[in-house]
Amino acid sequence: MNPFTRRHLLACLMAATLPAWARDASLPLMLAQTADPGIDPAGWLVSEKYDGARAFWDGRTLRFRSGLPVAAPAWFTADLPTEPLDGELWLGRGRFEALVSIVRRQLPVDDDWRTVRFMVFELPGAGGTFEQRARRIEALARTHRPGPCEAVRQQVVPDRAALQRMLQAVVDGGGEGLMLHRADALFVRGRSPLLRKLKPLSDAEAQVIGHLSGRGRHAGRMGALRVRTTEGVVFHIGTGFSDAQRESPPPLGSWISFTHHGLTGAGVPRFASYLRLRSL
Repeated sequence: MNPFTRRHLLACLMAATLPAWARDASLPLMLAQTADPGIDPAGWLVSEKYDGARAFWDGRTLRFRSGLPVAAPAWFTADLPTEPLDGELWLGRGRFEALVSIVRRQLPVDDDWRTVRFMVFELPGAGGTFEQRARRIEALARTHRPGPCEAVRQQVVPDRAALQRMLQAVVDGGGEGLMLHRADALFVRGRSPLLRKLKPLSDAEAQVIGHLSGRGRHAGRMGALRVRTTEGVVFHIGTGFSDAQRESPPPLGSWISFTHHGLTGAGVPRFASYLRLRSL
């Protein structure tokens, strides 16, 4: 049995033991929409978007966004507050792959977990505005210090130019982007325009080396392109195509332009999306 199959079966067995709300991935979380690049930050609180593993603490159990439990050491969760928290398990900028290898291990290693921080940015289901909830998070983090719980710093940004400077500074430092949360917003569950993510969009080129068949609505036509960058990185692009482009995809050997949100530690473009056939 290959490692992927073992992991898949383990996830299924674990999910079968969860309550219905966890199996349905219906955790009480607020999810972000993508921000317009020219968004005016007036009325928003801005923080760094941490490149970690989303985690929900219900006061007793720490879970991933999927609802599956996080196999954290008992001492790690013992230091958390008794009220629900939403945040990211985080090691530091540019260390996503290392973080994942730690938090997905079923037998936690204490020395590894001592480097993990729980960066808290929301109090699910709590009353008051987000500005008030942010102050409450800061108070909780101070009360439970020292410990893994840390309040995400929320900032008032005066104008669009300052927001772009902040975004550039975070990205230049190895960060992923920014989060904007309406300061006067009450907590709502699900994807909401009251929470926005702002990330830089990069573009690059790659050569088409394969066509992957589509499934479901795209059965009988191209589902994704297999491409190779000039650096030799091979990956798949499955979004950004019109129906007409899926019916008649870019030919093998052609070069395309695509957009992405930075690179993984292995150099693979994140969230790659087809842009256009490159002009010769």
